[in-house]
Amino acid sequence: MDIGALLIQAASLMLTGMIGVFVFLSILILAVTNLSKLAKPDTEAPTVPTTRRQPSGGVPNAHIAAISAAITQYRTKQ
Repeated sequence: MDIGALLIQAASLMLTGMIGVFVFLSILILAVTNLSKLAKPDTEAPTVPTTRRQPSGGVPNAHIAAISAAITQYRTKQ
């Protein structure tokens, strides 16, 4: 076979594949759309538990002092 015939065959195969994928995806989209219309709509709003946390006071001062001392000690050794 010459190169022209191979290129025509490759283009034909590519076009056939692309059309096949397009048709399959179109049918899939139509099926999902129709099935979503058949499904019962969810009328209930999801309930969120209304538990409230107590506001924390942040990091205790003792922890901040310990971290600051550790940083200072690290920097003096470097």
